[in-house]
Amino acid sequence: MGREVNEEAGASVSSGSDLPDLASIERTSPAAASAPKATDVRWRDLPNKDQLFILSLCRLSEPLSNVCLLPYIFYLVRSVLPPPAASSDGDQSPEATDAAAARISEFSGLLVAAFPLAQFVVSLPWGRLSDKHGRRLSIVGGLAISVIANVGFGFSRSFGALLFWRILAGLANGNVGIMRTVTAEVVRERKYQTKAFLLLPLVFNAGMVASLALGGCLAEPVVNLAWLFGPQGVLNTSGNPDGVAWALEYPYALPALLNAALLGISLLLAVTGLRETLPAKEGQSDVGLRTGAAIVRWIGRIRPRRPEYIRIESSEDTFLGQAQAEINKHAPSITRTGGHNIPFRSIWTRRVLCALVSFGLLPLHNSAFMHIFPVYLSSPPADNSEATFFAFAGGLGLRSSTIGIWLSTFGVCGILLQLFIYPRLQARIGTRGVFRIALFLFPITYVAAPYLSLLAGSGEDGPRWAFLGLVICAQIMARTMAIPSTVILLTEPAPSKTVLGTIHGAGNMLASLARAVGPAIGGYVFALGVEEGAIGLVWWLYLVAIALCALAWSYIMDRDET
Repeated sequence: MGREVNEEAGASVSSGSDLPDLASIERTSPAAASAPKATDVRWRDLPNKDQLFILSLCRLSEPLSNVCLLPYIFYLVRSVLPPPAASSDGDQSPEATDAAAARISEFSGLLVAAFPLAQFVVSLPWGRLSDKHGRRLSIVGGLAISVIANVGFGFSRSFGALLFWRILAGLANGNVGIMRTVTAEVVRERKYQTKAFLLLPLVFNAGMVASLALGGCLAEPVVNLAWLFGPQGVLNTSGNPDGVAWALEYPYALPALLNAALLGISLLLAVTGLRETLPAKEGQSDVGLRTGAAIVRWIGRIRPRRPEYIRIESSEDTFLGQAQAEINKHAPSITRTGGHNIPFRSIWTRRVLCALVSFGLLPLHNSAFMHIFPVYLSSPPADNSEATFFAFAGGLGLRSSTIGIWLSTFGVCGILLQLFIYPRLQARIGTRGVFRIALFLFPITYVAAPYLSLLAGSGEDGPRWAFLGLVICAQIMARTMAIPSTVILLTEPAPSKTVLGTIHGAGNMLASLARAVGPAIGGYVFALGVEEGAIGLVWWLYLVAIALCALAWSYIMDRDET
């Protein structure tokens, strides 16, 4: 199992990572076999909880900046696009309605794709920058730009301005891979790692839930929050007969402004409390950290502080499943910064590349679903009295607030699954087993989803809401199991922990490209299906196909490792 990764140092280390799955830990070494199981570790047992807390708040930047607009994107794009010439005379025919929905779908796909495309451009440079100059600078800088981008997005009233601020937000959030790396560097003892590595996906899911709910409910506040912003609203101090003036002029600003405020709090905590974790720069301080330390000392005089976590070297505190003495015996010349000597080309082993492909296939269809599904739910229903099994049209015609509440409510189920079910399931069948279950759920969900259109005009709300709940629940369940699994599987083949920033930067870069391509292609195919009267075209021709490719690739990965 050993493999040379640094011939100059004469070191031989086994393939793996700071964060392997439990099954691989048990196969790696006798020392690892005796380690406590992840299910024996409670959340309150995790070390460095202050750093994990700040890192978790920083991780909210991407879901807040990226996902918040999804419940109202159909209405946002419709409000900034000039009406086509054909419909300027008020034509309300089914053909005109379908043409407008198709046009909105295409432009909304471009808007959704702009964020991850910008992430793709800067993800790998962010990772390399963090490996050379530290993690803290990358995270703090990204947060500051995110705050500005959210404010600008909220007050934009043209598609070009929306696109610009969306791209800027994507550039700021190209540091997601760095946050995963910091998790590995903050929590080094292996008995805590599986639990700790669930934290960022858990926070991401929580951020998505909150962002979807707030985005749907805060958009168009004069309508959705009439008691505050309406004609008789508390905040309508000017007595405007239509409601609060700025809320009427910028009906989609409130969600973005709330995002900026939350990220501003995260930025403040990161500046004053997030410590540097790059091995060569640990212990370095700056004005922000010294200010934060002074505040902590002042608080400590009022309230006694609990003893801090102290890391004790043990056989569990290893990188690749070897006891510390064994590593020192085989590689006496390796230092904490020696991993930086690994040539760039040597990072990209066959196992790393296979894991990267799997890491990119998931967002290729998941991001397309996240864009297409709200647009589909917002699209007006159609008359399907003459529909066939494959030829039917229309959406559900739901409002943005309804969409946000539905998506966020079932997102809570994903959080509970990640908290209580995923660790036990992973300990029982391994990371690959959990990942495989998720990969089977995706195509089944995508095949069934478009048939919601046949229930839209049936006059019976019960079956429609039940079917909608099943579709959302199945997709969120699959996504919740798949995301942490792909992160662990990407970390596992890393040749050295000091290049984790580069590997996760590359993974984030590939995933960002997939999140850009997915919505762009999905929006185009969805628009084509709307025009042709086959709303299921994008589900069956694109989403199912990509999901089946991801499933097949998981078996190719297994064959590659045997």
